[in-house]
Amino acid sequence: MSDAPARLDVRRDRGVTVEWADGRVSFYPVAHLRRMSPSADARQTRRELSANPLTVLPASATRGAAPGPLAIVDAELVGNYALRIRFSDGHHTGIYSWAYLRQIDPGAPRAGTSGG
Repeated sequence: MSDAPARLDVRRDRGVTVEWADGRVSFYPVAHLRRMSPSADARQTRRELSANPLTVLPASATRGAAPGPLAIVDAELVGNYALRIRFSDGHHTGIYSWAYLRQIDPGAPRAGTSGG
């Protein structure tokens, strides 16, 4: 599969580094991964925030469920196509496909921007 990473490095307190087969290296901070979770509840929260930036977040969308900073508790491969991450706030329903991780790469150039 061309989207599959060559290497994954999960750091509980920092985030996930992905070395892609094409040589690109992407770093995903823990908070970014949690905020961009592909789970249905997280997608709904993002839609509500997009429509109304003053939306009050439900307790499940915040870190209040666990003491201390947000962290990755566990990460496991899902077949050959994705990564499931369990966070210290209890969230664990998002499955990050390789294609989705590419899409949410915080360091990737965005459409309409030019490098250099």
